[in-house]
Formats: sequence, structure tokens, C-alpha cells
Amino acid sequence: MPDFLQISAYPLWGLVVTFLVTALVIGVAGVRLSSVADELADRTGLGEVIAGALFVGLTTSMPGAITSVSTAFQNQPELAVGNAFGSLTAQTAFIAIADLFYRRANLEHAAASVTGLAQGVLMVVTLSIPLLAATAPGVTLGWIHPASLAIPLAYIFGLRLLWQIEQSPMWNPVETSETEEEISDVEHVEGRLTTLWLQFAGLAAITAAAGLAIAQASIGLVDKTDIGAGPIGTLFSGVATSLPELVTAVAAVRAGAVSLAIGNILGGNAFDVMFLAAADVAYDGSIYAAITPDHMGTALIAILMTGLLLLGLLKRDRDGPAGVGFESVSVLALYALSVILLFT
Repeated sequence: MPDFLQISAYPLWGLVVTFLVTALVIGVAGVRLSSVADELADRTGLGEVIAGALFVGLTTSMPGAITSVSTAFQNQPELAVGNAFGSLTAQTAFIAIADLFYRRANLEHAAASVTGLAQGVLMVVTLSIPLLAATAPGVTLGWIHPASLAIPLAYIFGLRLLWQIEQSPMWNPVETSETEEEISDVEHVEGRLTTLWLQFAGLAAITAAAGLAIAQASIGLVDKTDIGAGPIGTLFSGVATSLPELVTAVAAVRAGAVSLAIGNILGGNAFDVMFLAAADVAYDGSIYAAITPDHMGTALIAILMTGLLLLGLLKRDRDGPAGVGFESVSVLALYALSVILLFT
């Protein structure tokens, strides 16, 4: 391998620069990729929830997936798990940040939808599986833990339920003067379908390469600092690989697509749990056995954050502290708590 590709061997300043530059690439290319993916979702003729989860969820999650799989393959399971769980807490906190940019009302009031609630519940269900696997004996089917089969099956079953809920909802939130209509896309991408697929492939390759670079830089940071694999994976790589969700969510609320902002993040979180299943396939052993108490705490905080957001979507306060709902304040406080716990 050429020396310049051996990122983990860079000096500390080189690792930091590489990490920051790569995070910027993920943010810029990832947002463009999500726009192209959303346009493809609209043009395929699939249901909005299914197509959005498959196209937008996959593309915005690609850097994080590549990071978790790559670090697991290189025998860094704590980094892989930390990146997966850190992505969940960071992206959930991004909803609260997007709420700060929506000044008409509390975001959860304006964006309440039955599909958004169902996506949040699906995330809690899928995340419960690896946490249960971490407490169970390390049984494997070949080299794969049974949980790595259960996670994608649960996600696929959840997508089917989401499609049914979208097609025949049994209840709907009450519309108010602050309720926004659902908007299918934030930025319409012009071009023929073939051109869109080519853009999709090119941008996907860029974000995948950026995710691999983040993985290598993270491994280097573990070797050259005393921070530890857990905090680096959970805080640094987890946030860096989640930047497309932050920029897309803020752009969505500024464009009035509030349901899209919440749906993409909650739906993306459910998809992100499959990072662990993919990492388990790449790891020589059970990835769930590498889940530490710190990882467990981060995952439980992610569940608590999601639960508070679901309560906010049900309660639907029009306003609250600093113009945001109680759930957004609580979510940001919980994220700050998760960061503090990583370093204590």
C-alpha cells in the first residue's frame, strides 16, 4: 500500500487534519448524495417511506457503516461499536439542533406524523436486539451471531409495517395553524434517471472512501492518544460520519419540510443499528461481546433520547424553553451527559 494511504501511521497532527478534512467531505458530499437519493426515491414509484428508508437511509448512513465494518475487520471492535452507538446519540441530538432553526413553533408540534412515531419505535426495537445479545452467551452460527440475522429481519419487518401504516393509517395527528404539510424533497435534482444513477454511484463512492479514511484516522488516534477506543468511536467518528444528517435536517426545516427532517433521522437511526450486524460479519468473533459498559450506557441514552422525542411528538407543545420543546432541551442535556460519562 502506498505510504500516503497508510493513514493510521500519520503523525498526530496529520491524523487530526485528515479527520477534519474527511469530515468536511462527508458533510458536503453526503448532503448532495441525500438529495440525489431522495429524487431517486421519488422516481422509482416505491412508497415514500420504503424508498426513503432504502435510498436516503442507506446513503446518509454509508460513511458510518464503512467506518464500523472497516474497524471491525481490522480487529478494533470497540471503535466499531462506539461509532455505531455514537451515531445514534449524535443524530438524535441533531433533531434538537434543527428545532433551534425552526422558529414558527416547536418542531415536534409541527412535524408530528404516525410514520415518524413508528420509525422511532422501530429504532428502539432494533437497538434492543444487540443489547440483549451483549448480555447473552456468545453463541454463533458459523462465525455470525444470531443477533446479526435478527437485526436486518426486524428492520425489514418494520419497513413492511411502516408501508402499511403509511398506506392505511388508523389515526392521524390533529392539524393546527403551525402544522406543516409533508414535503417529499428539500432540493429537486434535475436530470435524466441515468444521470441521477451515475451521480448516485459517484457520490456514494466518495462518501464510502471518506468513511474508510475516518476509520483509519480513528485507529491512528487510538494508537497515538490516551483517549481510548470507546470515546473516539462514540464521539469523534460517530459525529463525523453523521454530519450529512445534521446538514440535511437543518436544510429541511428551513425549507419547511419538517416531517422529512424528523423522519429521515429517526428512520436513519433504525437503519444504523444494522452497522453492528455488518461489523459482526467482518469481525473475527462476536462483535456483541465487545460491547462495554460505556457502550451500553451510550445505547441506553440513545433509547431514552428517542423515547423523549416520541413523547414530544405525542404531546405536541407549541412552544417551550428558548422556543423549543421540553424534549429538545432534554435531548441536548442527555447528549451532553453521554459525552461527560465517556470521559469519567
